[in-house]
Amino acid sequence: MGRRRQAREFALQALYLVDVANNPSGEAFAIVNRRADPPDEATLEFARTLLEGALQRLPEIDGHIAATARNWPLKRMAAIDRCLLRLAAYELAFERETPVSVVIDEAIEIARKYSGEDSTKFVNGILDKLKNLRDGPPPSPI
Repeated sequence: MGRRRQAREFALQALYLVDVANNPSGEAFAIVNRRADPPDEATLEFARTLLEGALQRLPEIDGHIAATARNWPLKRMAAIDRCLLRLAAYELAFERETPVSVVIDEAIEIARKYSGEDSTKFVNGILDKLKNLRDGPPPSPI
């Protein structure tokens, strides 16, 4: 598994703990990274960037997802799918060095691993509509 994929999976697991168990982000990140073979610092830094960035922009990201998934309120979505959409939407909008197709493909593969085949279709459909977040000028920092 590539380092960026590993970072995305770590960020997803930590965001899931924040979302479902109400863990503070730092604690969730520490829990996810308690491993016998910890990743390198660059991988951890990218994971941290995704997690913290998505959390800082959560109302904005949730607004985009809710507007796109009109018949699927965020509360009705599977928690893992909701968290994955949040991370991918953040990366689409704010981490502009990663190509759009890579962000979407990575999200689909991670959905396949952590959720299910129906989730891959759902995630793909939502992210395909959210890819326009990349259009226009870079967003302002928080």
